[in-house]
Amino acid sequence: MNAASATQDAAVDGEPTASAGADPLALESQLCFALAVASRTVIDAYRSELEPLNLTHPQYLVMLALWEHRSLSLTRLCELLMLEAATLSPMVKRLERVGYVRRTRNPDDERQLAIELTEEGRALRERAQQVPLAMMQKFQMTPGDIAKLRDVVSGVTAAATAAR
Repeated sequence: MNAASATQDAAVDGEPTASAGADPLALESQLCFALAVASRTVIDAYRSELEPLNLTHPQYLVMLALWEHRSLSLTRLCELLMLEAATLSPMVKRLERVGYVRRTRNPDDERQLAIELTEEGRALRERAQQVPLAMMQKFQMTPGDIAKLRDVVSGVTAAATAAR
């Protein structure tokens, strides 16, 4: 085997062609890659805590917003969760089917859809209290660690939003 063939085989076998620290295009150097992997991994870690509550992670976010605000217009819920109505509407409908929320039209403006918690949805909050603690234990993080990381990620989000 000659040197050219060995180099070619290394590239085919997935060996890095340059060190990650020296190559600004190395996968491991990319903030987007680190955030994407972290997001998928963290959301997956939530699954075992949310399944007993009959919630997916996106539905959990909807419920968090409603537990905080009690009732929200679909428009405001979209703003809070930074999601489009086309994405959020099916989630809200499923939450309504399982009995956690109720959708009603504003009598003063039929175009406005209000989402409010049902009694069952309000009661679910008590069961969900254990989720943040369980996640801190899984991640071996303190509330301070969580706050610092959340603040850094929020800063990145704000900067990326402003740069659009």
